[in-house]
Amino acid sequence: MSRLPNLSVAASCSLLLFTCGMVGQAHADSMSALIAQKSAQATTNTSYRYPDVQRSVPTVLPAFLSGNYDNVDSEYLPLLSSAETQSSMAAREVVSTARKMALNERTIIQGGCWDYLNAVFNRAGVTRDTIHKGTYGQGPYASSSEIEAGDWLYYINHGYNGVEHSGLFVGWVDERAKQALILSYAGENRREPARYRVYDLSNVYQIMRPSV
Repeated sequence: MSRLPNLSVAASCSLLLFTCGMVGQAHADSMSALIAQKSAQATTNTSYRYPDVQRSVPTVLPAFLSGNYDNVDSEYLPLLSSAETQSSMAAREVVSTARKMALNERTIIQGGCWDYLNAVFNRAGVTRDTIHKGTYGQGPYASSSEIEAGDWLYYINHGYNGVEHSGLFVGWVDERAKQALILSYAGENRREPARYRVYDLSNVYQIMRPSV
């Protein structure tokens, strides 16, 4: 039986591999040349400048917020610090007094959310002016632009069966979504201090602002 066909096939395969190798090498050489050409162009073209990267400066918290607290998430401490240091004098007194009662003294007040904030305002030595007044069921409800740090708010608590609730406004976490950091007091005979939590302020129907 002749072996010539097998030798012919082997020779053909060798020729094909050699040809493919040459084509592949030629392609690689052309790609290398193209890359080198583009690199040279990029080196000589100096008109483009990459934009500067904006790096946020780490927030340094003041000493009065340096403790460990179980009634405020640490990610919201910078917001609380801003409310206390950048507000009007009356608002600053209220936010500061509320922070001391909630975080430092862990004050327990007999009563509910209204009683707690009434004690805060009294201890801060401020009066309160009604800036916006509506009703729980019919509004009119306040826009986010009307609300400032230190305001005593009445709102519908969408996170708890839609009941009426009141709290102290600290700052916006996401103003467009109406999500704000609020200091509120649960009361209801719970032996717990007030706590800072994020609430939905889609339906604020009363705003009382501290004044001196």
